[in-house]
Amino acid sequence: MSRSPKKVLEKWIALFNEGDAEGIAELYHEMAVNHQVANEPVTGKEAIREMFQSEFAMAEMVCIPENLFEDGEWAILEWRDPLGLRGCGFFHIIDGKIIFQRGYWDKLSFLRQRGLPIPE
Repeated sequence: MSRSPKKVLEKWIALFNEGDAEGIAELYHEMAVNHQVANEPVTGKEAIREMFQSEFAMAEMVCIPENLFEDGEWAILEWRDPLGLRGCGFFHIIDGKIIFQRGYWDKLSFLRQRGLPIPE
């Protein structure tokens, strides 16, 4: 029996906050797409794992959920981090696996808050 989209998202948040790229990748379908609108889409479970591994190595990130919603096959997350950054994510989840994710957040503020290089 597969978990509900909201339960999958709750697990995603826990793994994200642990910085567990391997664990978080297991929540994705083999051909999933993760599109953070500030970046190019990432396609495939392995590429998504590599993306998270790289991001977790680059900066400490914490997801503090403000709202979690479920609507059919979708889970929606409004979040903030300890530095005040806010965003939202939309997760299409089928049979307990994330097939599509889209996230909206301010990449420039993220980079500035963490003293990371700003691409030109």
